[in-house]
Amino acid sequence: MNSIPNDLAVPRMNVPAVHGADDDCIELRRLHRFFGKTKAVTDISFTVRRGHVFGYIGPNGAGKTTSMRILATLDLPSYGDAFVDGFSVVNDPELVRRRLGFMPDSFGTYRDVNCKEYLDFFARAYGLVGRERTKRLDWVLNFTGTEGMAEKPIRGLSKGMKQRVCLGRALIHDPAVMILDEPAAGLDPRARIQLRKMIRELADRGKTVLISSHILTELAEMCDSVGIIEQGKLLATGSVEQIQHQRETHRELKIRVLQNTEAAGESLRSIETVSNLVVDGELLKFEFAGNIDAQAGLVAHLVNDGYAVAEVESHKKSLEDVFLQVTEGLVQ
Repeated sequence: MNSIPNDLAVPRMNVPAVHGADDDCIELRRLHRFFGKTKAVTDISFTVRRGHVFGYIGPNGAGKTTSMRILATLDLPSYGDAFVDGFSVVNDPELVRRRLGFMPDSFGTYRDVNCKEYLDFFARAYGLVGRERTKRLDWVLNFTGTEGMAEKPIRGLSKGMKQRVCLGRALIHDPAVMILDEPAAGLDPRARIQLRKMIRELADRGKTVLISSHILTELAEMCDSVGIIEQGKLLATGSVEQIQHQRETHRELKIRVLQNTEAAGESLRSIETVSNLVVDGELLKFEFAGNIDAQAGLVAHLVNDGYAVAEVESHKKSLEDVFLQVTEGLVQ
């Protein structure tokens, strides 16, 4: 997948001027979706700012795909509403579709057409004509790294390459908002890195991206904010740092003391925020219920008491740690 050429000017479609607020381009407002007695989505509300990447995280069956399908106007909410670029998916679905590109977790292809014909079909469906359509096709093929297989039948592509073509289909009409449901599925490690860079570049160019993935380390690097959902309920939302701070009650500390390690351990055990301390040779291992400033004070306490502190290792909870802490592994 190549970066967007700076010298390639791609005209936008003749769509109405931006209707949404300056900051929020995606909004879910008290969204509910019921299937009989199953509550797939229950009272979900969040916003995504224009030009930001939002990571949607949850176990299988949590309600991610249901809420994304509602955003993509492929389903209707039982209650509540969702807005794309200021337009309601309930009241203005046609205007939403012109502003949104949706990449589902699986999609159908036409066996007897090649990549360029497939993308050209959707370009025509969105009303692109003439030179404008040609430039969009060339740009999408270049951006997704599929220009070398433009004439290749889709049936001959690997799953990873089909994912690229599907992404190209979602981009063909130059939407303001991208909804990507597990876009990294089937991609090799190098392709995932390229995908991550590409999504960040799209956001830097003003597109708003909502992406779901089970590869949480990549979401942590890619996203401006995340939402954690389980059993149809939104459990936490905000930047990765905010959620880590909200949910982090303990951090794991390892302090290496060159001598008198046992005595240093006894000194730490008297501190209320220290728990589960273990002395392992020169290492003091324990859980610490304090912020970074309190951690600095803890080290200073040892030094002031005459202990030779040689190393300090602090393990801050990752997005995976927070996900495991917030969720319970429940499904519908």
